[in-house]
Amino acid sequence: MEILSSRVGTKQDEQAYRKWFEYADTDGDGRLTGNDAVKFFSISELPRAELKQVWAIADEKRQGFLGFKEFVSAMQVISLAQLGKDINPDILKNSDLENISPPTMTGLEELILKGNQRTSPASNDSLHSNGSPPQRQTSWFAPKPPRKTLSAIAVTSIVDGLKKLYLEKLKPLEVAYRFNDFVSPILTDSDFDAKPQVMLLGQYSTGKTTFIKHLLRSSYPGAHIGPEPTTDRFVVVMGGADERNVPGNTIAVQADMPFSGLTKFGQAFLAKFECSQMPHPLLDHITFVDTPGVLSGEKQRTQRSYDFTGVTEWFASKCDLILLLFDPHKLDISDEFKRVITSLRGHDDKIRIVLNKADQVDTQQLMRVYGALMWSLGKVLNTPEVNRVYIGSFNDRPIDEDKVGPIGKDLFEKEQEDLLADLKDIPRKACDRRINEFVKRARQAKIHAYIIGQLKKEMPAMIGKVKAQQRLIDNLEDEFGKVQREFHLPAGDFPSVEHYRERLAGYNFDKFEKLKPKMLQTIDDMLGYDIPELLKKFRNPYEN
Repeated sequence: MEILSSRVGTKQDEQAYRKWFEYADTDGDGRLTGNDAVKFFSISELPRAELKQVWAIADEKRQGFLGFKEFVSAMQVISLAQLGKDINPDILKNSDLENISPPTMTGLEELILKGNQRTSPASNDSLHSNGSPPQRQTSWFAPKPPRKTLSAIAVTSIVDGLKKLYLEKLKPLEVAYRFNDFVSPILTDSDFDAKPQVMLLGQYSTGKTTFIKHLLRSSYPGAHIGPEPTTDRFVVVMGGADERNVPGNTIAVQADMPFSGLTKFGQAFLAKFECSQMPHPLLDHITFVDTPGVLSGEKQRTQRSYDFTGVTEWFASKCDLILLLFDPHKLDISDEFKRVITSLRGHDDKIRIVLNKADQVDTQQLMRVYGALMWSLGKVLNTPEVNRVYIGSFNDRPIDEDKVGPIGKDLFEKEQEDLLADLKDIPRKACDRRINEFVKRARQAKIHAYIIGQLKKEMPAMIGKVKAQQRLIDNLEDEFGKVQREFHLPAGDFPSVEHYRERLAGYNFDKFEKLKPKMLQTIDDMLGYDIPELLKKFRNPYEN
């Protein structure tokens, strides 16, 4: 649906909308924020629940603000709602936009007139007779000027605020200490604006592609299903204007797509990566990542021409939910699958286990299968908590009650409902996830800066640099311990010693940056003040 193509009926209508927009835009920056929209839209006297839908339709791009065109779209939806039309995502698409009259906004003209009367004296008295601006009165008890925070004019939503914080405060630290070479690539706007993602992992023929088809109620371009390993590539299934497949090389260089970081895995991976686009209501809110089946044996790992574990780890950091699929006949966790699951550490809150195709065994066998699965996972996940396991058969075939019995059928239906509820909740929690990932990244960047600064400090000034660098690499665990003790940092925040040892081998420590306390203090201020302020200022304006 293309909302921004909304047309205004007459010149008088356009002038009225322009006047309304200027009145509603209290900051005067051409962007109507959520708080201003709440005050203005409420004049229409529509119920709060309907106004929430109006905002969702108008702010289709999830920018957190409305420009003039989006404002006109909102007014047209309100006008149709006042005529008794049901509000739905296609309400403007199915209406004659040129013949939609402006909505009834009770008492708006009087409010605009009062607003003009209030502002006009100020403009006349803005200069004294001598041409100098009026002096603001002060008092001995006047509070100190507040610390510099994010500009409310520049920031219109939580995501917008995170972008600004990243560019102004976190990115300079990452660039100075080469965070992108060691931990994660530099973020772009598309990383903040991307839709929530769900990744499916599992051995071949556990039903990953069928699971996506089951949720979409239709196939998607390039989907192949069979008992053999049919999916040999990473496929991102996302919304689009029409059905098409986009090759990995193309999608990785598109500025409006959040996949530019995948270029670091090389051409061998990009040849095994593609994007499948299609118009679908679910894909307007969630993107799915279908992955190749994980096979067993060391031979399979060596035959891959790219870093399979590294790619899954990259997607895991971007995803909101990770589904590990098993079926009753494939409970073994192979060596490669074990490496993949191990790489997901740090994202434990995102992992869900799906025991798929459970209707292929009877109730007694299912109990044994479930126990065997939990035993296998306990050895790999190595956590005292029990992960949530959804049991069911996620395909379009009806459940055979003769085989699983009435109790089994009832169980499968309830489990499917729980999983679908978990998936539906993803968009609502996406903003919380972005904040969580941002804070996690800031803490990682801070620890990384301490480590690099420590290695630089230990380097000699003149001679013996090569030997000193090798000694530091060999004793890297001791250097981590020094940093932890000196700056009182949590041990759990420190990265893998082996990972850093491997990366550091290709660098000259003498060219590293010294520790800059001012930059680190900026990150502390951001975590302690800016992000809490952001959460106080901005939220969904129609959430109860």
